[in-house]
Amino acid sequence: MILRQITRPRSFIFTLFGDVIRHYGGEIWIGSLNRLMGEFGLSEQAVRAAVSRMARQRWLQARKIGNKSYYSLTEMGRVRIDQTSPRIYHDLSEPWDGRWRILTYSIPEQQRSLRDRIRKELVFLGCAMLSPSVWLAPHDVFAQFREAAAALGIADRIDLFAAEYAGPHDDRSLVARCWDLPAIERAYRAFIDEYRPRLTRAQASQPLLADNLCFTEREWLVHDYRKFLYLDPGLPDRVLPRPWPRAEAVAIFNDYYRLLLPAATRFFEEVYRGAPATCP
Repeated sequence: MILRQITRPRSFIFTLFGDVIRHYGGEIWIGSLNRLMGEFGLSEQAVRAAVSRMARQRWLQARKIGNKSYYSLTEMGRVRIDQTSPRIYHDLSEPWDGRWRILTYSIPEQQRSLRDRIRKELVFLGCAMLSPSVWLAPHDVFAQFREAAAALGIADRIDLFAAEYAGPHDDRSLVARCWDLPAIERAYRAFIDEYRPRLTRAQASQPLLADNLCFTEREWLVHDYRKFLYLDPGLPDRVLPRPWPRAEAVAIFNDYYRLLLPAATRFFEEVYRGAPATCP
């Protein structure tokens, strides 16, 4: 198996915390983290640099017990994981009520960095820009947006609306204008082309890959699938082109994840060491 190169160690470590470490007390000894990330070709120096930067950004926090350092998610990190996990591990293609959520903000041009930060939060929530300072979402993300606005100190500078689109075009045209549907479709089909053959080979293999390879394969699967958080907010089926590849990608992800889970978990539990008071 060809070892893929991690280009963004911080993002990958976040994937690891969200997928597995949070289920084991949420805290891990840096030695275990180094060992796990070493399976992906990262050096101890690269891991320590990544977690140090994540700590400065308030995603991770460290504590020492004796001569050992342990890392866990901060409250901000836990909130972000709680927001993303349902969108990764559950198909949220819920029936659409036909109403769009409109989110607006009023931030002067002089506060450009603040505008950039709120825009990043809107993209994370699956919103698309309808016009400058006016964003659109297919589902109710008001609570998450209020939290993000409060954290940035602009809770009194936002407005939220729920409305039906009344023309002059239709909902399909609106979606095609606000979201880059060809790019989303290409991303889904690339994921399918990458992982459908892997799933087929694994289903035909007895036994599966070695435990450590199942672990790395599972984390790459989650990491690659997690990218759809920033591409597809769960756009309603009835406003999408047909055939749309999301359902196939979801099925491949779920089937392959379940297949890799037992062996991947065995390897993780062999390597994992939490703080002495942490009970899995």
